Amino acid sequence: MKKTVLDYALKVKLPFTVFIILTSFAITYFVAKPERDGVGYAPEQPVKFSHRLHAGDMAIDCQYCHTSVEKSRHATIPSADVCMNCHAVAKTDSPEIVKLTQYYKEGKPIPWKRIHRVPEYAYFNHASHVVNGIDCANCHGDVREMDIISQVHSFTMGSCLDCHREPQKRMPQMTGKLNNGPENCNACHR
Repeated sequence: MKKTVLDYALKVKLPFTVFIILTSFAITYFVAKPERDGVGYAPEQPVKFSHRLHAGDMAIDCQYCHTSVEKSRHATIPSADVCMNCHAVAKTDSPEIVKLTQYYKEGKPIPWKRIHRVPEYAYFNHASHVVNGIDCANCHGDVREMDIISQVHSFTMGSCLDCHREPQKRMPQMTGKLNNGPENCNACHR
């Protein structure tokens, strides 16, 4: 009797249990992949801001608000005083501009929620990309078409290496000689 129970457990229960575990892992892995990669992440911001209006319709250059991107590894998130360069007179009665003005008057930083993030253990330099003519849209998507910014590309090591190895494939709009990016470990892991 004991041998039949053991045979049943080994022949039926064990394979069924292993199948359930592997299937659960596979489904969880693929369903959660965008969340792990950050793709689609679009948090609600403290002040609603339309990149479609500012960067698209009004054609304000990214670097007007995201200063120091040509000189620094960080793009910087605009402070209220940058916004108030225009909004001290433009659309001052809009509810979102009223919120913005409040941050400005109180001297408080706007608690923007960061969207695009590389892992903390990876070094990324915006300046080295921007001065080499790589358009912001290559990594951040066409923000000129986004009312609400979301992450559209993965910032995984594989994604960066794909671009470093074959930049022409990722940036076909760039004409002329496009150099491959570094692939050595210490270029990003410092």
